Amino acid sequence: MASPKQCFFIDDDADDQDFFCDAAHTIDSTIQCTFANNGIEAMSRLSDENFSPDVIFIDMNMPMMGGRETLEEIRKINRLNKTAIYVYSTGVAPNVAEEMLALGATEFLTKPSNMTDLQQLLEKILK
Repeated sequence: MASPKQCFFIDDDADDQDFFCDAAHTIDSTIQCTFANNGIEAMSRLSDENFSPDVIFIDMNMPMMGGRETLEEIRKINRLNKTAIYVYSTGVAPNVAEEMLALGATEFLTKPSNMTDLQQLLEKILK
């Protein structure tokens, strides 16, 4: 039996963290959700060699260390080279999405505003 998927959500909004995890659990109740409130916390968590999430979601706009810098730092960690990383925001200029892809994001997403849209988005990613 495969081990449960480990999703790492890096977002400074606790409500959005819950929103993402609740949506993920409607797809697969065994998904493990881990959170960081900003890039600095994320890098601290990822410094643990035993922590290698299957999928990482990064909010673009966070205090202290934002999405761009967090993505750059994560991509420097060899064991996470092939890890899918999705950067998201409520809305940004098209050149920002292109920049995130060039920096190693798997995809740039517009943050869904309702549970149904988020479930559909996560279903494509997590299945």
